[in-house]
Amino acid sequence: MAAGVWFVVAPGTDDAAPEVAAAEARLPDVEAAGPVLAALSSEAPAPDPGVLADGLAPLLAAPALGSGVEARVVDVASGEVLLDQGSDDPSTPASTAKLLTAVAALTTLGPDATLETRVVAGATPGEVVLVGGGDPTLSRTVPSLTYPGAPTVADLAAQVRSSLPVGTEVTRVVVDDSLFEGPRTAPGWGPGDAPSTYAAPITAAAVDGARVRPGELPRSGQPGIDAGTALAVALGVPDAPVALGEAPEGAETLGTVESAPVARLVEQTLSQSDNVLAEALARHVALAADLPASFAGAAQAVAEALEGAGLDVTGVSLSDGSGLSADDRVPVSLLTELLTGAADGSLPGASAVLSGLPVAGYDGTLADRGDEDPQTAPGAVRAKTGTLLGVHGLAGTVVTADGRLLSFAVVADGAPANGLAAEEALDDVAAALAACGCR
Repeated sequence: MAAGVWFVVAPGTDDAAPEVAAAEARLPDVEAAGPVLAALSSEAPAPDPGVLADGLAPLLAAPALGSGVEARVVDVASGEVLLDQGSDDPSTPASTAKLLTAVAALTTLGPDATLETRVVAGATPGEVVLVGGGDPTLSRTVPSLTYPGAPTVADLAAQVRSSLPVGTEVTRVVVDDSLFEGPRTAPGWGPGDAPSTYAAPITAAAVDGARVRPGELPRSGQPGIDAGTALAVALGVPDAPVALGEAPEGAETLGTVESAPVARLVEQTLSQSDNVLAEALARHVALAADLPASFAGAAQAVAEALEGAGLDVTGVSLSDGSGLSADDRVPVSLLTELLTGAADGSLPGASAVLSGLPVAGYDGTLADRGDEDPQTAPGAVRAKTGTLLGVHGLAGTVVTADGRLLSFAVVADGAPANGLAAEEALDDVAAALAACGCR
């Protein structure tokens, strides 16, 4: 009998077997969990702008950040700009640009929207068509090793088997990824970016974030074919031919699965800095705006969505939705404006931007970054990272030592080649904000 679990045997009668029931279950004692995220005080004093600026000046001038450093710090409660260093000058955002895509997806699609993947009957008996719905989280494993809450190929296959006439053998799998159009890599992407460990050609049909193998880093150069192969395997016909094509018009639907809500997809995009998922969300913003689901259409749609939400997009120029493009330009003033709006509620429905930010010293792309002060780490700093060759950024929120919430963004797009030193310099800035009394 398992320790801590008690059973009783109910009195029986001559014509009834004894009934066994669990009376109680005793769980082992565990210590109370300590707080992970820093708390706020409703009466916390705001930092003095002059004191804060003096404290940050030598950190922002660190040689590891180079000469082109744009920065902005805003007091969320009052909206007061506490520090401004070239924040209106467009700079290369790297992955901090995912914040723009996140807000656009949340305000355009809505936090509760989902992305649909279907399988329909093909043009000939035995042929099935996987219709990519632009959800790269579709999983080959149950559950997904990368995206909690993701739909599975196994679920799709089970529906297909139930929908097909008894005795029908699947002989061919077609993959329709026509929902997305245009080039599969963006202007400003390097020749080694797709496929790589962090990006893949952007297609409407993919599995496991276009990874070659579930749960591993390398991405595929043929995400659509991989998705079709995964379906064939799940249907029990691993040797069936797989090809790209289009679903017949009006074809019977054999199975349908839906992604996790957009709010969860946004959190996953930001926490892990997932380029493929960011690009998929940007394409859906384009589709919602009746624009082409291409890199150009998505870039236009994201900017228009932000402007429609009341944000100042002056100086914004995008080539993709992930920030992987070296051609992107975004002022850090916009980064702090959208972060402040998500934090103070003036951007309705955008709270997932904050819950998706990596927590310094705890998870996501900041799991191994942060200061060592137990009073401010982990939890005081939540921020989106951004890294390209010569570009390093950090944009998020920070709770000061006095309990005041600030939004901040720092982008160094002329940094020397030593990326580790640049990251440490940015972490020093964030740690200084967390430790700030600044009065």
